[in-house]
Amino acid sequence: MLLSRHQNAGQNHNIKRAIRSFENVAQFKYLGTTARDQKLIQGEIKMRFNLGSACFHSVQNPLSFRLLPRRVKIRIYITIILSVVLY
Repeated sequence: MLLSRHQNAGQNHNIKRAIRSFENVAQFKYLGTTARDQKLIQGEIKMRFNLGSACFHSVQNPLSFRLLPRRVKIRIYITIILSVVLY
């Protein structure tokens, strides 16, 4: 099935492959990233920023311990917070 972006704008087409039919959706979540039919990235950036902020606030108490070495705090930051923001 060949679809043109301009010719079929605003129409919903299902994709058929052999005996399966796949619904055409405006957005879906794949591996933690929201894929959209339009190339808008602002919502994805805002969502990642909010997830990173929530993650930081959830580990803020362990990061504020004075007895915890700096290298352990950096390791916690890299493994927990950066993995959420950059994934």
